[in-house]
Amino acid sequence: MDAFKTSTDVFFLLIGAVMVTAMHAGFAFLEVGTVRRKNQVNALIKIFTDFSISTIAYFFIGFTIAYGIDFFGPAPVISGAAEKAPEAFGKNGYTLMKFFFLLTFAAAVPAIISGGIAERAKFWPQAIASGVIVAVFYPLFEAAVWGERFGIQKWFEGAFGAKFTDFAGSIVVHCVGGWMALAAVLLLGARRGRYRKGGAVVGIPPSNIPFLALGSWALTVGWFGFNVMSAQKVADITGLVAVNSLMAMAGGLLAATVVGNKDPGFVHNGPLAGLVAVCAGSALMHPIGALATGAVAGGLFVVAFNLCQNRLRIDDVLGVWPLHGLCGLWGGIAAGIFGSTALGGMGGVSFMAQLVGSLLGAAYAFAAGGLVYLVLKMLFGIRLTDEEEHLGADLAIHKIGAYPEDDLVRQR
Repeated sequence: MDAFKTSTDVFFLLIGAVMVTAMHAGFAFLEVGTVRRKNQVNALIKIFTDFSISTIAYFFIGFTIAYGIDFFGPAPVISGAAEKAPEAFGKNGYTLMKFFFLLTFAAAVPAIISGGIAERAKFWPQAIASGVIVAVFYPLFEAAVWGERFGIQKWFEGAFGAKFTDFAGSIVVHCVGGWMALAAVLLLGARRGRYRKGGAVVGIPPSNIPFLALGSWALTVGWFGFNVMSAQKVADITGLVAVNSLMAMAGGLLAATVVGNKDPGFVHNGPLAGLVAVCAGSALMHPIGALATGAVAGGLFVVAFNLCQNRLRIDDVLGVWPLHGLCGLWGGIAAGIFGSTALGGMGGVSFMAQLVGSLLGAAYAFAAGGLVYLVLKMLFGIRLTDEEEHLGADLAIHKIGAYPEDDLVRQR
């Protein structure tokens, strides 16, 4: 029975890992549908390349920083098959599968950043940034929250009466990715022609609404693996997480539809805003609390996106700072509100712990992202030349566009 239970947990995590891996196709097509046609190939290649770099960085360095476990021993040991294998590795390769599952979360951070810096970032500096972030800066924060290393969670418990709670990554993944992206976007600057002297804002419409919608759907479906499988063991699964995710998704979509006046970009990012926000408290909230959390996130995304693009003149192409950075920040705080027993939640959560932990996460991510991209900017440069940007990243970097026949016609 023990062997069956362990192998079931391994299979459970495998399904979760596959579902979240599929979400990266969602990241890719969300970006493909939003950027101009001349940058679509670049979007597809960046996401896949960053995922592969993240795999290597997290395997050799990141997972060890986060959880104090490395995979340099022989296969019988790290898979738990050896008679005297350390308990940390688990049977049936459980810890290896845990690595795979959590890797898909870590790799989401470069995928988030990719959407913000789209259409003008150099390829290899961004690849280096992805490796450094997933190897070092992301796992340091993951270690503090999920790995309970460095004594930070004990400090939260002593200071506020409860640990900082982030069940599925509103702060650890989304807030961190969004605030790192903001730092990168500010260092890159706006796309050529996006803003003109005198205050005029030049609109750049999405290139392909069906691709954008496909990306949103892929992310939405995979998100139930992202949230529900964060239990990491079959015995700890709860339908509350699934229903809360569903309610937050619906609330986010409807709020974004109303506040965004039915704009398809807002409609298809609305459910993602709700899902980002509910991650932290999805195992704590009552479904009505999750609905409210998602609805606030959907409206927040629309308002913050317009403020970011038009008033602050921050050219965050996919709006990843409003979507992941701000909605993730709201989600961490919302877990302390709607997770309380007074509002029908499961309890065991402190509002002050959630507020302080969420703000610290945003500050850490902005500082870490700024450091990584500033160093790369000084060493290699992080932006395409004006000529390359005008030509498009597809032809400038990859020597082929998304529609090669059209390119041949134009060249004739």
